[in-house]
Amino acid sequence: MYEELVKEAEKENIEVVEIAFRSKKIKGLYSDGVIATNKNMSDKDKLVTLAEEIGHYYTSYGDILDQTDIVNRKQERQARIWAYKKLIGITNLINAYEAGVQNRYELSEYLGITEEFIEEALDYYKQLYGLYVTLDNYVVYFEPLGIMKIL
Repeated sequence: MYEELVKEAEKENIEVVEIAFRSKKIKGLYSDGVIATNKNMSDKDKLVTLAEEIGHYYTSYGDILDQTDIVNRKQERQARIWAYKKLIGITNLINAYEAGVQNRYELSEYLGITEEFIEEALDYYKQLYGLYVTLDNYVVYFEPLGIMKIL
């Protein structure tokens, strides 16, 4: 999935580079057509970070580093939401269920993303849809995470 996101970025004329940031707090940055990710992260963290930084390309404008500004925080959230939908869409949850995934750890392995990111995405979906959503002939429960196929 990481390589797919790199290709998506390249189609938008965004260069993706990995560098060693001095600060361990910084995972990634997007500015002027370049996404920089911290090369000292796990593959799962790199994927999540790249998705969020591409989300900034699609949803943000200007310098939003000052997170005390509410407008900047809203833009940060929009980029996160874009990443949630890209990496953990409802269809991806159903596909994971069909592949035999049974818990959050297995989902993390299946999707190649962190369990923390999964938890945040499920919280977002719960805020958006409530405790569950129905798609085609599936019911996806967000708390606890579970999927039921309706025959």
